Amino acid sequence: MTLHRAVRILAFALLLPIIPAALSSASSAQIAIGISVRLGPPALPVYEQPICPGAGYLWTPGYWAWSDDNGYYWVPGTWVVAPVGMLWTPGYWGWNNGLYAWNAGYWGPHIGFYGGINYGFGYGGVGFVGGEWRGGAFFYNTAVMHVDTVHITNVYVNRTVIVNNESHVAFNGGEGGVVARPTPAEEMAAREPHQPPVAAQVTQEHAASQNRTLYASNNHGAPAVAATARPGEFSGSGVVAAKAAGAPYHAPAISPREARATPGASAANRPSPAARPGSAPRPANSHPQPQPRPQVQAHPQAQAHSPAPKAKPAPAPQHPKEKEFK
Repeated sequence: MTLHRAVRILAFALLLPIIPAALSSASSAQIAIGISVRLGPPALPVYEQPICPGAGYLWTPGYWAWSDDNGYYWVPGTWVVAPVGMLWTPGYWGWNNGLYAWNAGYWGPHIGFYGGINYGFGYGGVGFVGGEWRGGAFFYNTAVMHVDTVHITNVYVNRTVIVNNESHVAFNGGEGGVVARPTPAEEMAAREPHQPPVAAQVTQEHAASQNRTLYASNNHGAPAVAATARPGEFSGSGVVAAKAAGAPYHAPAISPREARATPGASAANRPSPAARPGSAPRPANSHPQPQPRPQVQAHPQAQAHSPAPKAKPAPAPQHPKEKEFK
C-alpha cells in the first residue's frame, strides 16, 4: 500500500463520525425553518378520518400550507408509516408581531407544542391520545382513531382522555387565535432530538400544492379532498371530502404576493420561539392568558363549531366530539 493511499484511507476514517452529525444538523435546521405572511389561515374544515390502512401507520392531521402564487392551500390529513418509537407533533401557524409564522411539525419521542390547535383525531390541542408505542408496536385507541379491528389487533379503548373542543381555529395567538402556551412537558419535548417529515409527508404536501381544488380561494375552506388513506392518493375509496368549512370563509383583500412577508424585512418575520427546540417561549400576543386545562368527559362529541369571535381569543383547546371519529 502506498503512503498516499494510506493517508486517504486515514482521512476518510476520520470523517466518518462527522458525516452523521452534519446530516443531523441539517435535519434540525429544516425543522425550525418557517415562513411568515400577513394573513391568517382559514378555519380547519370539518371532516372524518379515513380508515387506517394497516398496522404501523400513524395519523398526520391536515393543515393549511402557503403558496406565494396562490395563497393558502389545504394539505389533506393522511396515514403514514411512522418511524418506530416516534410520534408526530403537527406544525402550526403562530401570530407574532403582526405576522403569521409557520412552525413546521416533526417526529420525536414525545409530543411537543403545536399551538393548542384542535386538529382532531387524538390531537385536541395538548398532547396526543390516539395511541401509544408498546415496544416496537403501535397500539391504537379506537375511541378516537378509525381502525379496522379485524385486521389490526393492536388496539385498546380509553374514553377517559377525550374532552370537548369545538374550536376549528387554525392559528395560535393574535386576534381570534387560540390562547395556549407550551407546558413544561412540551418545552422539554422541544429540546429532544427530532426528525423531519418522512418522504410520504413531503409527497402529500407537494401533491396538494399542484391541485387547484385545494386552494382556499377555490374551495372556500371546504376542500373536496380533506383527508386520504394513503399519501399522494387523491382519488378512490380512501378519499374523504370535507363536510363543511370550519367557519365562514372571507376572501383576502390583498394578493398572496402582497401578503407574503419578505424574509429579513423585520424581526417579526420569524417563527414563534416556542416551536424552536432549545428556545424560550415568547408571548404570542401582548396580553397572553394561561391555558385552561381540558375538562374530561365520558364520551367524545361532534366536531362542528362556529367561527372564533373577532374581539377576543378563541376558547382554549380540548378534544373533538365522538361522531367525527367513527
